[in-house]
Amino acid sequence: MARSITLLLARVAVGVTFLVHGWMKFTSMGISGTTAFFEQVGIPLPGLAAPTVAVLEVVGGIALIVGAALPVFGVLLALNMVGAIVFVHLGNGFLAEKGGIEFPMALAAACLALAFTGGGALAVDRLWQKSRADVAA
Repeated sequence: MARSITLLLARVAVGVTFLVHGWMKFTSMGISGTTAFFEQVGIPLPGLAAPTVAVLEVVGGIALIVGAALPVFGVLLALNMVGAIVFVHLGNGFLAEKGGIEFPMALAAACLALAFTGGGALAVDRLWQKSRADVAA
């Protein structure tokens, strides 16, 4: 049970982080502000990328929190962070306080860990696995 609680805490911490950052792209920055920022840093197709990233971060954050479709959302969010590293953080060194890669790299690693280890007994994915096992039996 300790493993499941630990995974729950990790999912909530990482999921809330993505949810808040995605929500900010809709509210405080706005999609137009996010698009302008994406254009400024050289992200391809910023008009498409900005709302896509905002939706991914909100929906993916919620998915991590509840433990749903972790392999899918964990990988997508990790790739999102790779994009953030390449387009925004790479030129700023390592430390987060200087805008470096430290924070998005840690988020990417956490997302991959959740994607490939699963969410534990307290995840929605676990319920789906149990129902599939019951049907197969």
